[in-house]
Amino acid sequence: MTFQKRLYSFTQHQIIEKVQVNIPFTMLVERQWQDLFFNSGINPEIGLAAEALDNFSLSDFKRFADQFHHRNRSITLHGPFMDLSPGSPDPKVRELTKFRFKQLLDAVSVFKPKTVVCHAGYDHVRYNFYKEKWLEHTVKIWKWLGRELFERGTRLMLENVYEKEPEDLLQVLERLDPKHIGYCLDVGHLASFGKFPLEKWLDATGEYIGQLHLHDNHGDHDSHLGMGKGIINFDRIFGYIKHMTKKPVITLEPHEQEDFIASLAYLEQSDFLSVMAA
Repeated sequence: MTFQKRLYSFTQHQIIEKVQVNIPFTMLVERQWQDLFFNSGINPEIGLAAEALDNFSLSDFKRFADQFHHRNRSITLHGPFMDLSPGSPDPKVRELTKFRFKQLLDAVSVFKPKTVVCHAGYDHVRYNFYKEKWLEHTVKIWKWLGRELFERGTRLMLENVYEKEPEDLLQVLERLDPKHIGYCLDVGHLASFGKFPLEKWLDATGEYIGQLHLHDNHGDHDSHLGMGKGIINFDRIFGYIKHMTKKPVITLEPHEQEDFIASLAYLEQSDFLSVMAA
């Protein structure tokens, strides 16, 4: 059975309505991906890396945004992150980071996303010796970006990547306005780079969670496998979501078509829908 036919079996299912699916804008402009995302009911989480921000205009973004809006799809965005560092000791790096975020803000006015995800950016290898100044710089930029996004009707979500323990995120989140900024828990990154179990992260950061990035791995590499193809126990996450008054935005982050299908099949066989409805 072809990928399109396998996907079609899920398009009439409520699961597809409950999740966002990652897609870089530079891929979305390709006809095959346009057809897939426009015609299958998928809600996109559109990645806006530097290449997209530099090579496409607001009118280009608007053309695609209108296609999703006319189909009553929800949109989330993933902001640029490669080589950016809002907490960098180098003022020129911080200047570039803010420039990219200003480009992102222009795109937000067109896409009108529910949330905008950005990497929180703490890496103990690079910044442990510089922690207090890093924190001062990064909080300043996130406060600015959070306010700007809030004024545009959306909410910033800071995502864990190389952070080893929840305190690496809490040192930032506790200094920010929760109306403007929440936490995107990336369970794949936690399994690959975190040094503490999921339960500790949920206990420490649960009140800030507004979004989840769901993908799997074997704990040794950020491989973005389909759910159920690695070692992550998603039942623990679903059990936590079930008791959340406000359900988080859910984003699937497969890097291959087969992993997308695997994640949809996993959700279909789980109690995901009842958890989201609880």
